Amino acid sequence: MKKLNLLFAVLALAALLIVPSFLKNYGIHLFTTWLVFIIATMGLNLTVGYAGQKSLGHAAFFGIGAYTVAILLKAGFSFWLGLPVAALICFFTGLALGFPALRVQTIYLAFATLGFNTALWLVMRNEEWLTGGTFGINNIARPSLGGFSFDGNLAYYYLVLAFTVVLALLLGGLLRSPWGKAFTALRDNAIRAESLGIDTRGYTLLSFAIGAVYAGVAGGLYASQVQFIDPALFTVGASIMMYLMVVVGGPGYFLGPVLGSAVGVVLPEWLRFAQAWYLFVFGAAVVLLMIWLPDGLLSIPDRIKARRQSREASAARAAAGKGVKA
Repeated sequence: MKKLNLLFAVLALAALLIVPSFLKNYGIHLFTTWLVFIIATMGLNLTVGYAGQKSLGHAAFFGIGAYTVAILLKAGFSFWLGLPVAALICFFTGLALGFPALRVQTIYLAFATLGFNTALWLVMRNEEWLTGGTFGINNIARPSLGGFSFDGNLAYYYLVLAFTVVLALLLGGLLRSPWGKAFTALRDNAIRAESLGIDTRGYTLLSFAIGAVYAGVAGGLYASQVQFIDPALFTVGASIMMYLMVVVGGPGYFLGPVLGSAVGVVLPEWLRFAQAWYLFVFGAAVVLLMIWLPDGLLSIPDRIKARRQSREASAARAAAGKGVKA
């Protein structure tokens, strides 16, 4: 399984490096958006897939990152200052949002995070002095580094790709560390994890905080990509779509966000040939996927392996039974 994941990761990275250079501006924009949502859903996958928490407020952190970068750029600060500030704000906001998870779980926690998303969206829409309200913020600049400008779509794409690779490596290192094992133990059985001496309260808060940082960085990158933001981008519907991306790709699978984000970002564009029916086709495809593959697309190899082992075990029992009769 590890070799298969490594092969998939290498092929995906090769495609992401090579394919956009042959695309026109809209194709590059689409691939950049895909990378942005890979970053955002990597964080949500940590919270949902590895730590086992239910969060429907991820778009709020995405929005915090986007608005923080946009506001600081408009105030004359550098993008390279705005992005770390956005990440820091998201980290502490994520910690605060994690506290309800210490008292409520499952659907009740999902409703709490949904309420947080709604409250923050109302702030974005109504506080015009800060966010521009429904008019949003436009003319958001793209960064430059050492005299090199990332104004071009392809140049900005490769900048976002670099962020994606670095953040994926950091998350991979985290998951291989004792922290990663503690997150998994928290997901599997919180009571057993606590009995083993794991600080379940601390790791619950960290799962929200680190997941929020990834969403904030993604939001900051997205703001400079589209160069215009308004509250409509950060609704509860956007949080549900991100959650769906994690579930479709495979919660708890490291490469799940890559595949899930492709389904959420790229697949709808491929289905536009269906015109007015494309949303129906997309929704029906996702529903069928959830019925037949509730653990996501990346669970297919595990399901095949489990069926093969089941057949081998059945054959072994049948052979043992024949031996006893003989």
